Amino acid sequence: MPKLIDLLQSTEKAVFVVRDLIINAAKENLSKGGKYGSYNASGSLNDSIKPINIEDTKGVISAGIQMNQYGEFLDKGVSGIKKKYKTEYKYTTKMPPAKSLDKWIVRRGIAPRDDKGRFIPRKNVAWMIANGIFKNGIKPTLFLTKPFLKYTKNMEQDIALAFGEDVQEYVKILFKEQK
Repeated sequence: MPKLIDLLQSTEKAVFVVRDLIINAAKENLSKGGKYGSYNASGSLNDSIKPINIEDTKGVISAGIQMNQYGEFLDKGVSGIKKKYKTEYKYTTKMPPAKSLDKWIVRRGIAPRDDKGRFIPRKNVAWMIANGIFKNGIKPTLFLTKPFLKYTKNMEQDIALAFGEDVQEYVKILFKEQK
């Protein structure tokens, strides 16, 4: 006699469809970005968003999404020492490393000039941006949270219907075996 867990194909599909919709919408939100363009200058965050394989443990079907840790900071935001956001992340005593902003500055084409028209050294620009982030934080973009909330709102109904189809198929198999 087959186990019900082995016949949950419709339920698995329903979970995967929701997960994939969330991933696609999150990647689209990253590409669109906000006021200043894409949130993803290098494309590495977009490339890092991937589905996690299904895990069956005691009949529980689960699927997840993985991404670079930076994505969580970008999604939920980070409170600065002056500007506060409703988030679990905050700067308290240490600034973000200016060195890590160097490549981002180049990709964005940020090259400010001083009063005499000379370019400001990139190290100084990186330090100024890091100091600004330290003070003002990073505003939440909700690039992943919004699609997650949107697509999981009706997820219970979809999964219940899919589970009903799987149970119906299981019952058919049981009746065939008893004949």
